Amino acid sequence: MLRVTDVDYQGDYRLALTFNDGVRKQIDLKPYLKGEVFGELLNHDQFIQYALTPVTIEWANGADLAPEFLYENGY
Repeated sequence: MLRVTDVDYQGDYRLALTFNDGVRKQIDLKPYLKGEVFGELLNHDQFIQYALTPVTIEWANGADLAPEFLYENGY
């Protein structure tokens, strides 16, 4: 099972993620911040309020993204 094991804020809407297979990727989430829940994260103060869970990252408003999505869309 793929998991996010570490996350570092890189500025704007970019995060550096480390996965349990040892791969490290960056992702710019701005293009994905749409809709009722994720659109709230365009407010930068809300975007930086995230935490690492046992599987992925979750924001204070309850939004989260599957680790597979983060892995596939990271670079």
